[in-house]
Amino acid sequence: MFSFLDTTYKRKSAALTSVIMSLLLVLIFFVGMTYLDPPEEYGIAVNFGTSAIGMGDIQPTEPLKLTSEEKLQEEVKETVEPEVSQKTSETLEEEVATQNNEEAIAIQKKVDAKKKADEITKNAELEKERIEKVKLAAIAKQKAEEEAKRKKLDALIGGINNSDGTATGGEGNDSKPGDKGNINGDPNANGYYGNGGGGGNGDYNLGNRKPLSRPKPDYICNEEGLVVVSIEVDVNGRVIKATAGVKGSTNTAQCLLSQAKEAALKTKWNADAKAPSKQVGTIKYRFTLSQ
Repeated sequence: MFSFLDTTYKRKSAALTSVIMSLLLVLIFFVGMTYLDPPEEYGIAVNFGTSAIGMGDIQPTEPLKLTSEEKLQEEVKETVEPEVSQKTSETLEEEVATQNNEEAIAIQKKVDAKKKADEITKNAELEKERIEKVKLAAIAKQKAEEEAKRKKLDALIGGINNSDGTATGGEGNDSKPGDKGNINGDPNANGYYGNGGGGGNGDYNLGNRKPLSRPKPDYICNEEGLVVVSIEVDVNGRVIKATAGVKGSTNTAQCLLSQAKEAALKTKWNADAKAPSKQVGTIKYRFTLSQ
């Protein structure tokens, strides 16, 4: 029912719209806007002529001859116009001269200002150069004083304090030039690396179990510090896994970690049948640079 009413209304609306559009088209066609072709011209028509005044009813086709009065007016006009033109040219020349003077003054002011600015800039650069020279001289003097003090100190301790890279000779067991060792070491010591290794029982922690063998790590580099190794030990006392550099380590240099791990894996613990299959513990290795 609602669909039928809706369709009926739509049809009525379409019909009504068509009727209204048709009426509008008819009205536009018959009563639409009209226009003139050509359109009307608006304004005031002015008669043709050759002078500002005139009289009579006949329209001449050529310019009229001038009367004596008109000739006199033309002569006066021709006489006055050159005088006015001459005065105007003189006035223009004066104005141009004045303008030229003003421009010259402005240009001169600009030149003077530029010279002054250049002079200020030059003086600033000279002052900057002077300050730089004073600074360089002070630095050179300070370096000379430090060099003199260093030489006196070197003379007292046999040249050990020569830290500017100008010392000659060298020492070491390698095939490359240089002074092998550690800056904090003893110049009279024979070794080139510190001794590393574990301490007493306090460095080994695996519950109630005790280490049977305690191999010390090799010391192959100029590094020092504490390396903590996490270990896993089976019931037979064999270390089956070692992780070096865990929490508590103070130096994680690779040369220390590798040697600490290798020493931990070689450590042997007492067997314990009641222990877990993977008992976790730690070993601490302290590496020092002392000879």
